[in-house]
Amino acid sequence: MGHEYCGIVEEVGSAVKSIKPGQFVVGSFATSDNTCPHCQYGYPSACIHREFMLRAQAPLLRVPQADGTLVPTRGGIPSKDLVPSLLAASDVLGTGWFAADAANVKPGGTVAVVGDGAVGLLGVLSAKQMGAGRIIAMSRHETRQKLAREFGATDIVTERGDEGIARIKDMTKGIGADSVLECVGTQESMMQAIHSTRPGGYVSYVGVPHGVALDGQKLFFTHVHLHGGPAPVRRFLPKLIDLILDGTIDPGRVFDLTLPLSRVAEGYRAMDERHAIKTLLQV
Repeated sequence: MGHEYCGIVEEVGSAVKSIKPGQFVVGSFATSDNTCPHCQYGYPSACIHREFMLRAQAPLLRVPQADGTLVPTRGGIPSKDLVPSLLAASDVLGTGWFAADAANVKPGGTVAVVGDGAVGLLGVLSAKQMGAGRIIAMSRHETRQKLAREFGATDIVTERGDEGIARIKDMTKGIGADSVLECVGTQESMMQAIHSTRPGGYVSYVGVPHGVALDGQKLFFTHVHLHGGPAPVRRFLPKLIDLILDGTIDPGRVFDLTLPLSRVAEGYRAMDERHAIKTLLQV
């Protein structure tokens, strides 16, 4: 969609105070002034001056609200091998981290992740960083299962829908998971997430919904907390950048196909046909 980006600042506008030319910066898919009430409450993706970034597949990019949107890396220009991970922080890592945060992942807790795309896989990584004791990745794809385990998954569930729910319940002695991360956005994935969660548990939903409808009465009796929406990536960027620069996490591994910008259509096709998890475009 063209909303993930990082790179070197070429020039700044006259109103920009903290961002300087020559800095390497990472930004969010939603711009923010980082000062409005929504930003101060921790939701910069709901900033009253928000714009969604959809033009990042280009040699140059203008970022509005630069002071509030961009985060410079410490220590100057990072090494080339860190760039994929810093790019991941701009969206899929920030979204996966929000999924774990919104699902109230706690040390020792049981977590299930619905979805094995880049966001779901990085939701696994995030849950691991937050200390989850058991992380169940729901995936049918061998290469993604392998990466999920390397990111911290303790169990793999291949079933979907009602069968997937039954499998989670069986694995948790009929109780359900403490936290479930919904990272797809379909009706089936949302129902699978809600009904895999124990009463009093938490469901985060970060997959953009497509045709999702909830029955209020049925939801009422689940006792499940729901929280989601466009991830407030800017809130998490400083911490995520530090984890990457310190070598604690390597989220860039979700980029398993690298192409020049001129072959962008091929990259989308590879992801659509599930030949690639995530395509990295280079100028």
